[in-house]
Amino acid sequence: MSEFDSLMQGMNLILTPGHIGLMVVGVLLGILVGVLPGLGAPNGVALLLPLTFTMSPVSAIILLSCMYWGALFGGSITSILFNIPGEPSSVATTFDGYPMARQGKAGEALTAAFSSALLGALVGVLLLTFLSTRIAEFAMRFSSPEFFAVYLLAFCTFIGMSKNPPLKTIVAMMIGFAMAAVGMDTVSGDLRLTFDQPWLLSGMSFEVAVIGLFGIGEILCTVEEGLVFRGEHARITPKVIWQTWKKMPRYCLTWLRSTLVGCWMGITPGGPTAASFMSYSLARRFSKNRDNFGKGEIEGVIAPETADHSAGTSALLPMLTLGIPGSATAAVMLGGLMIWGLHPGPTLFTEQHDFVWGLIASMYLGNVVSLIVVLATVPLFAAILRIPFSIIAPIIVMVCAIGAYSVHNSMFDVGMMLVFGALGYLFKKLGYPIAPLVLAAVLGDKAEDAFRQSMLFSGGELGIFWSNPLVGGLTTAALLMLFWPLIARGIKALFGLRGRRVERAVE
Repeated sequence: MSEFDSLMQGMNLILTPGHIGLMVVGVLLGILVGVLPGLGAPNGVALLLPLTFTMSPVSAIILLSCMYWGALFGGSITSILFNIPGEPSSVATTFDGYPMARQGKAGEALTAAFSSALLGALVGVLLLTFLSTRIAEFAMRFSSPEFFAVYLLAFCTFIGMSKNPPLKTIVAMMIGFAMAAVGMDTVSGDLRLTFDQPWLLSGMSFEVAVIGLFGIGEILCTVEEGLVFRGEHARITPKVIWQTWKKMPRYCLTWLRSTLVGCWMGITPGGPTAASFMSYSLARRFSKNRDNFGKGEIEGVIAPETADHSAGTSALLPMLTLGIPGSATAAVMLGGLMIWGLHPGPTLFTEQHDFVWGLIASMYLGNVVSLIVVLATVPLFAAILRIPFSIIAPIIVMVCAIGAYSVHNSMFDVGMMLVFGALGYLFKKLGYPIAPLVLAAVLGDKAEDAFRQSMLFSGGELGIFWSNPLVGGLTTAALLMLFWPLIARGIKALFGLRGRRVERAVE
């Protein structure tokens, strides 16, 4: 009850016209940031941070957090309508969201994405409200071996549960690992795969790679297929929203599983991107319509969006309780807290009671405001589908180029975007999955750092990954996921053999 009383005090603090206006402004700015590929929530929050220096900490965190929610919602818009992820964590949404849009179901896909995102975010906020102390203690148990085991589980889940041939998945993942290895080695400080080019010293930009692989790659494929958008015009009406909401209860198990994955990956922290990929893979494995995934299955939109937002919300928990950001955006917010003179940690909840509970209360209201605003503004973006492709394609290329250039203000990134666009086109023509490449590029360097640190701690002994029940369970689960196709085939063959023996005995 003490948490509930504190939450009510936070609600009283933020329910003012000025704070509600800040929520709407933050959400609108966030949607704009999320729609523009290459900008992303971390960059958007960082750009907005200087404007908050003259504001009170409560007003500032409301503006920044609502921009964060808006960016997460906005990243789904271009993912579904144009197959261009506005946010890295929106990549998995493109797999079924874009096919639905091409079938004339853009309104249904967008409504499912936003509604699932809201539900996932609200569960993350509930965790933050009632379990912050206990979860913070659990997160403290994670060190390098546990982090590597989490990343390994994400990789192995994608290999073992993918409908693509395992060899093609592994090849795509290896390319992603190679991309993640470019630049300065964070452990030894040596340069790797830079080929004496100064542009590669800081590594390959993941945002540029995603823009090229999905945006330019899709443009090339569509040009080859005849300069048209396939499917009907996108329409979002109250009837579409209501019909979509009536369908969603049948996917409650997918929603629950994705929420658990998202909260876990946000707290540990694995991050929203890894959470969305893992949730999508699990949804495809356990779905009755698994053959429909990748062709326009609404469950393939619900799963990643739920996990993405629950992870993004949960990532704020270790930031507030331990001072350990669970995502890039949380890291930017952590810097803001320190600039405002606040020190994240267990004492923050007692010393800055109004600030903490004002933030938590704004999360509830801010996500609801985000859903209302984004449903009201999506028709503006959906109307773009009515423009002939010969007109909209150059605009998309221009937006992609601006997004790529804005990452580091470098024309080199624009050139790399075109290279990755050609690679994305080849992957689609040859039947190689792009998702494993993206996942490895995002998490490859983090997984490598965690592995090498673990090896330094253990003196090169792999047994460290089974040194306690937590890391041992994660590592064993990862190996089971990796070899699951072989295990499933063996179980099927075993039961098939037994069935034939029973039939012979009956005869």
